[in-house]
This record gives sequence, structure tokens and C-alpha cells, in this order.
Amino acid sequence: MIKHSNYFEGKVQSLGMNTKEGYATVGVIEPGAYTFNTASEEHLTIIEGTIKAKLPGKDWTEVRTGEKIIVQANASFEIEATEDAAYICFYK
Repeated sequence: MIKHSNYFEGKVQSLGMNTKEGYATVGVIEPGAYTFNTASEEHLTIIEGTIKAKLPGKDWTEVRTGEKIIVQANASFEIEATEDAAYICFYK
């Protein structure tokens, strides 16, 4: 069964799936500023659009289509989007 998750009053939504690499989500982010918390390491690739990300202990960085960020487990990170963006996230 596909798992649907809805965050920030519907401004971030994802669908979960099982892949050869393990559990992953494919989602959409509407413009806005968001803070996420991780339970496991996350490998997040932008598949359409551009976001800004602030990972723990690092400066803001722009992440464009095809680029990936890796967020450590048990961490908090920030995302800002000025346009709709789509992503795939693998949980390790």
C-alpha cells in the first residue's frame, strides 16, 4: 500500500514506496520555509526545481534539479523554496 504523508498544512506532501535501495518517498514542496527532523540518514535528490537547504553546522546551499543532499540521522534541517520543487528521498 502506498503511504501518503502531508506536512505543513499540505504544502509538503509525499508518497512512500519500497525500492531496491530501501524505503523512499517522492514528494512535492510548495514555496515556503520548513524545518524537518530526521530519524534516519536521508539522501534527498531534487528531481525538479530548486531549493535552499541549511544542514546542521553548515551554511545555506542551493540545491538544483539533479543535485543531492545527505542529512544525518537524528538531526534537524531547514528548507526554503521559492518555487514548486519535487524530490525523491531515500532513508538509510
